[in-house]
Order: sequence, then C-alpha cells, then structure tokens
Amino acid sequence: MRNIVAGNWKSNKLMGEALKWMEDMSSWMPNRGHVEVMVAPPAPYLSQMASKAPAGLSVIAQNVSPEGPGAHTGEHTAEMLKSCGVSGAIVGHSERRARFGDTDRLVAQKVRALVSEKLQAVFCCGETLEQREAGEAQTVVHAQLKAAILGLDASALPFVVVAYEPIWAIGTGKTASSEEAQAMHGSIRGWLAETFGADKASEVAILYGGSCKPANAHELFSQPDINGGLIGGASLEPLDFQGVVEGHPDSEKG
Repeated sequence: MRNIVAGNWKSNKLMGEALKWMEDMSSWMPNRGHVEVMVAPPAPYLSQMASKAPAGLSVIAQNVSPEGPGAHTGEHTAEMLKSCGVSGAIVGHSERRARFGDTDRLVAQKVRALVSEKLQAVFCCGETLEQREAGEAQTVVHAQLKAAILGLDASALPFVVVAYEPIWAIGTGKTASSEEAQAMHGSIRGWLAETFGADKASEVAILYGGSCKPANAHELFSQPDINGGLIGGASLEPLDFQGVVEGHPDSEKG
C-alpha cells in the first residue's frame, strides 16, 4: 500500500520562498519513514523545484493540458512536465471544476494524458454541501470516479492516486469527522474493488483532501482506507507540512 502526503500550494509563494521551502525540507526528508511526499508548486517553479528535490520528494503540477503538443496557448502538456522532471499533476480539483469549468469529460482527458506518459494523476473527487444534504454524496463521487477512471486499463492504476475532497467541509464552518472521511474513502475503495478487483483496489492510494493539519493528521491517517492527504494551507510552511507527514502512522516505521 502506498502512503502519500502531497502539498498543494495553489497560487502562493514567490520563487525565492519556494526554493527556501525545498531547502528546509531536504534536510528533514530522511525522517519521513515509509511515506511518499509530493509537492505541487505554481507552474513557473516546477523545473527548478524538481531539479532540487531530494530523494523521496516528488514535484507535481497543479494542472495539465488534456491536449498534446500544438496551438494551445497557455497550456503545458504531460510531455512537457515529464521533460522538466515533474512526476505528475493534480486533476479534477474542486477549485478547477467550480471556477475554471473542468468537466468530468475534461478531467478524464487529463487523467489519460498523464497515465499515457506514465506520470502520476492525483485525481480529485468530492461532493458539495447541497449534494451531501440531499443524500447524493456517494452517487456524485462514484459518478466522478466512473467518468475519469472506468475506461482505464488495470495496468494504469499504479499511476492513479485518488484524493477525496469533502467540498462541503471546506470554508463552510462544517467539519468532516474521521469517521465521515473513512466512510467515503471506504466507499471509494469499494468502487475500485468492484471495478478492478480487490487486489488492484488495495494498491491505489486514497488521500483525504479536507482540512488536515498536524493536530488531526494522525487520527485521519489511522483510518483503514485513508492512506494520506492532499494538503493545502498546512503545506506552505515546512514545519507544518513535516508535522502532517509525521502524523502518518507509517512515518514511525523509518
């Protein structure tokens, strides 16, 4: 089973700050135990960050083009990311879906663009408050999984990481308990098992993409189907991010 803690910086930090972050993380990385660490800095920093990343820390992008090379102004392709030493990209993030119009079809194209280059697709799925209160949470998440992953060959699963975002608990004042998070993670694992078989499903890392910080990381990551987290604000400061990684039970097995 893969254990992953990934940081998503969104549109934060300047270049010098990004390099200082990597420097601060490099000396700490031997303490991570059996946990893979990923970071998704803004696109202009990807190449430099990837060149300075220590062993065990993968640099991924926050987005990728669904297209190959061509007249696509402003886009960066999976091949370009690979050529820069980038290991993959986040796709289907709730902010991309809500604010930039990333549909299930577009997200599926991005997933395929990444796995075709043997890059990691950190695929995000999740339901809104309205959908959860209407009892549609599982239906919505399964539909997102079906759209993005169903058509993949089982051999592509090692390049897929699923990140569950409880959108209803982000910026709403509501909080997802570890039990609620586990319930959805278990449902996602169940869908993967029904689709690809239990053995293949057990190999897919499912990350929690809600509010996670050093104080609650251990409780969340101790749940049977939560293999790590996709971390926002707590990934910006090295000490906070390190604290989240150290909260993973498998960080103690180094």
